Amino acid sequence: MPSPCTAFDSLRVLQAKSRPYAYYALHTLGALGYTQLERLPYAIRVLVENALRAHALGQADFDDVHALAGWRPRQQRRQAVRFRPTRILMQDFTGVPALVDLAALRDAVAARGEDASRVEPQVPVDLVIDHSVIIEHVGVPDALRRNMAREFERNGERYRFLRWAQGAFENLRIVPPGSGICHQVNLEHLATVVSNDGPAMGSAAIPLLYPDSLVGTDSHTTMVNALGVLGWGVGGLEAEAAMLGRALEVQLPDVVGVRLHGRPAEGTSATDLVLMLTQRLRKEGVVGSFVEFLGHGLDLLSLPDRATLANMAPEYGATCAYFPIDGETLRYLASTGREETQVAMVEAYARAQRLWRDGNTPEPSYSRVVDLDLGEVEPCLAGPRRPQDRTAVSDLEDSFESAFGIADLGVRRFAVAQEPYAVGDGSIVLAAITSCTNTSNPASMIAAGLLAQKAVRRGLKTKPWVMTSFAPGSTVVSDYLQRLGLQDSLNRLGFDVAAYGCAACVGNTAPLAADLAKTVADNDLAVAAVLSGNRNFEARINPLIKANYLASPALVVAYALAGSLRLDLLRDPIDMDENAEPVFLRDIWPSRTTIDAAMTDAIRPTMFRARYKRLFEGPPDWKALPVPAGATYDWDDDSTYVRCPPFLNLAGARADVPERIDAARILLLLGDGVTTDHISPAGPISGEGPAAEYLTNRGVGTDDFNAFGARRGNHEVMIRGAFANPRLRNEMLPERLGGFTRVFPEDHEMSVFDAAKRYRRTKTPLVIVAGKDYGGGSSRDWAAKGTALLGVKAVIAESFERIHRSNLIALGILPLQFDDGMSRRSLALEGPELLSITAEGGFSPQAIVKLSIRRDTTAIEQVPLRCRIDTAGELEIFRAGGLLPLMLTALEGKCGSDQRVDAPLPQSA
Repeated sequence: MPSPCTAFDSLRVLQAKSRPYAYYALHTLGALGYTQLERLPYAIRVLVENALRAHALGQADFDDVHALAGWRPRQQRRQAVRFRPTRILMQDFTGVPALVDLAALRDAVAARGEDASRVEPQVPVDLVIDHSVIIEHVGVPDALRRNMAREFERNGERYRFLRWAQGAFENLRIVPPGSGICHQVNLEHLATVVSNDGPAMGSAAIPLLYPDSLVGTDSHTTMVNALGVLGWGVGGLEAEAAMLGRALEVQLPDVVGVRLHGRPAEGTSATDLVLMLTQRLRKEGVVGSFVEFLGHGLDLLSLPDRATLANMAPEYGATCAYFPIDGETLRYLASTGREETQVAMVEAYARAQRLWRDGNTPEPSYSRVVDLDLGEVEPCLAGPRRPQDRTAVSDLEDSFESAFGIADLGVRRFAVAQEPYAVGDGSIVLAAITSCTNTSNPASMIAAGLLAQKAVRRGLKTKPWVMTSFAPGSTVVSDYLQRLGLQDSLNRLGFDVAAYGCAACVGNTAPLAADLAKTVADNDLAVAAVLSGNRNFEARINPLIKANYLASPALVVAYALAGSLRLDLLRDPIDMDENAEPVFLRDIWPSRTTIDAAMTDAIRPTMFRARYKRLFEGPPDWKALPVPAGATYDWDDDSTYVRCPPFLNLAGARADVPERIDAARILLLLGDGVTTDHISPAGPISGEGPAAEYLTNRGVGTDDFNAFGARRGNHEVMIRGAFANPRLRNEMLPERLGGFTRVFPEDHEMSVFDAAKRYRRTKTPLVIVAGKDYGGGSSRDWAAKGTALLGVKAVIAESFERIHRSNLIALGILPLQFDDGMSRRSLALEGPELLSITAEGGFSPQAIVKLSIRRDTTAIEQVPLRCRIDTAGELEIFRAGGLLPLMLTALEGKCGSDQRVDAPLPQSA
């Protein structure tokens, strides 16, 4: 290994707007033999700088610099490197539990007679309240006001806690409700691309520049990759570790290049492109890899188009989806109101640091390259259950009928009581313009508005059985739609602005009208939702809606007008106009030229400056909330939203983690594609089940149950919601959907929560057995926390999604993987079996462990499994029993000193 460089060796000075700035220059590594840096993928260069700066500042040794600067396209990747993000981004569903943990940690510090304020984030943290709003009022002019009023009524306890946190933690900023979605706010305002920090070591008063980077407690944090900002989603536990100063461990990644070429066809959108990309990359297999975009086609994509592609990285399985900094980056920064000096600084730094891309820069080397022809993109949707299941508009009817096996049933229609209409299989009952994926893209939003305007002029109306909603991810969207006169047309079709937040994308929508819901349920209809979101997993949007399709905002409006999936919008008329003339999609679809002209006319930097000037102030209801004072939080024992988590006390003994699991029962036997939505639902709490019983017993009315995501500050609710998704398929109960299982040896059927209680009384360890892609979807660590609280010691699956595997380890749960060709089916597992897991010499990274299967009193079958603890750092966490015991150990050495706590803090379960 070359001799490590010093701060003096790598520190250089550049000029931007006649002002000097210092930076740790990558090119200085050439003197140490790293001469191929310009052939590294851009994302790897950002990691090299991160490691070089940490080394130069005395925070790390040179090993990570060596590993990253020596990255090669096809090398074996066993080594882990450390990543120190410059900031943390949180949304409220994941942010509240994280801050609850910080508050509990302050209690523990104060109980020892120490200064509780030592527990303080070591890097800046922004929490955006965007997940809480539920759209109950739609299609009316005052929908926004009424939904926000209800939001504050429901979430008063949570918001009072956040107001306390806002005052208690110096390095925390909270964006109040009604401001937009965290990723869109990040893209349009929070992201700096290049950070400007305090004087560099050895450079007197010259400010230090370095790349803006982050991790976020939402998997779609990758959206900001479009700006050249490296970041990705992590579980809340990892985010807390980073928040409190612990470097995150990242396995040296493969980097898959996606070469874009060709030219998009007229009539296609960025949504069509990202759905094609998602399907393609899922087939290619990029789970755990970085994705980076290259090629001449890149110059044809606006930055909002790039943001649409980067946003859905978790849907195609990539850790991140990186776009290098180029001229389009600068144009977007200027157009969204960033200061001229900031834009100049970004350009100067990116060019000096070899992070700039243009037609003259050499193409990096990649682990492999996937070619994507933009000319092959066609209008499409994705569904009915997964975002990677793309279907062309022209094939939608056949695809839908095949998915639900209804082609032979004919067209069934049933009258809805008290209504002058009937619905049937394929009827669209919900159409939602939602999600930062698409509402961050002015071209997509303006296309929807222009289509609505043309439809209104032809006299078309939304079908009466379609519930419509519109929830932009930024208040700026309303500004430019109103400036163009397009919001009025959207309103006339029922797409009044109902919220500025995630809303339908996370399932926060009103239930279907009672008579409509009864017709759907009584006749077991396969009705549909069409939404401009990024996920469409079963029961996520509405438990009665079986088919959920992702589409561009313009197609959402078009399908709301059509009212059914069972037609070809490229061939069949949407409806008849007032003159009984057929209206086709092509008649009302806006041209690219018209869309571009409207954007040029309507969008101004001043809109962004005006809106974001008061970002952290909030509406009157926010300002009127009481602000509890003090370094520690005054817990309310009667609260059903925010409770002090028990784990700091329960983990006090910190018993060693056993190296074997004996005579475990199978709690659940699951198939492929089980998502974190199946494991820990985020949507509205139903009127039945253990969580409903808990809330009812505490005097909470059904109308105030709220969503599981909003109650993540209360572990008692969340453990009762674990595996409570009504579409969960437990193969131990093939005839019954939902959160139920069988308890052995009695073979009794009961809820998963009650079964876990029964097994706990007999001190029986539990395992979960699953198929491929276990834990996909949202980054929610409650999917691991709920699993841990149920008493699960190991999860055995054919494959894991990245974030959930990490979260399991952070809770002390062992992830184990079947060898290729082996599965629950090949082993004929049914549920009554007793499983034992042993590892000679103990569990270790990627070790082979032994699974013993006892089917009766005598027969034992033994098979190998791979331990999916992948790094030494993960092993340290697992051996400690999870991140919480590890943090407590660190506290013993920190709290008696003058230092602030910089050990990782896990979320409560």
